[in-house]
Amino acid sequence: MLTFNLMTALKRLALPPELLAARPKRLRFLVFCTPGKQVHHARRTLLRLAREWRRFTNWQQALRLLPLPAPS
Repeated sequence: MLTFNLMTALKRLALPPELLAARPKRLRFLVFCTPGKQVHHARRTLLRLAREWRRFTNWQQALRLLPLPAPS
C-alpha cells in the first residue's frame, strides 16, 4: 500500500500529465532505470545522468516540480 501511495504521489506531483496513467513498469523504464552515477566533488554530491534527452527531460521536469527542502 505504501508503494502504491508513493507512486501515485510521484505521478501527480512530479511527472508530466501524459504519465499519470502509466503503470510502474513503464515508469521503471522511462524514469527509474536512467543510467547515472553518483559523484562526490568539492564537498558536494552530484548525480550525473545519461545524455539521452527524453530521459533527461523527464528527470528535469520531475525535479522542478518536487517540493525540495531549503538548503541549509
